[in-house]
Amino acid sequence: MPDTATPDSNGLPEAAYEPTERTVPSRAKQRASYDHATVHSILDAAYLCHLGFVRDGAPVVLPTLFGRIGRRLYVHGSTGSRPLRATGAADPGLAVCLTVTHVDGLVLARSAFHHSVNYRSVVVHGIARTVTDPEERRVALDAIVDQVVPGRSKDSRPADAKELAATAVIRLDLDEVSAKVRTGDPDDDPADLSLPHWAGVVPLNHGYAAPVPSGDLDPSVQVPDYLTALRSGDGGLPPAP
Repeated sequence: MPDTATPDSNGLPEAAYEPTERTVPSRAKQRASYDHATVHSILDAAYLCHLGFVRDGAPVVLPTLFGRIGRRLYVHGSTGSRPLRATGAADPGLAVCLTVTHVDGLVLARSAFHHSVNYRSVVVHGIARTVTDPEERRVALDAIVDQVVPGRSKDSRPADAKELAATAVIRLDLDEVSAKVRTGDPDDDPADLSLPHWAGVVPLNHGYAAPVPSGDLDPSVQVPDYLTALRSGDGGLPPAP
């Protein structure tokens, strides 16, 4: 997805998001990162996020697809869904927390206490607002489709008027945001290093199997190049470190 930079007070592009009380972790602060490159690369390697908000006084977390354009995230859903209705009804919008996580490896330590995972994550706090401008909605919906498979929006029928009327789009600006990353070996205590237990990392490989055509697909329709590229690892999504 394209990046857009917001100038700082000196007229220079900002290179990092400003830490806040909500984005500074209470533990393992050394794993936190606020630079645009890290945050955006983690977001761009994903298409599924979890959207959290409060409904009727209770917390709710929903898995959903998203797309990124510069320093904005877009989420879509049915106009009948409660969070999307609440986003449009609230002024100035709906307070949300959006998260994205990649698990890159299982970290097996000699002690049960130090077992962990290697991961990359992003947490975004902010106010979600309903997108009403028709052009912004169109661009946002294309971005969500392309977040799943780069290039797919140009190879599918756009939503018609009836489908657009049934679809709500919300926007969340990337203002209060942080990344957190863990890599490397287990952090065993020195006293445990001589224990006779295997320790190390079990990497998790993320990949794509061969596309399976729909049962009613015309046999003359070939697998598009962007799907071939996706499976070969050259589909536009950043690889895991």
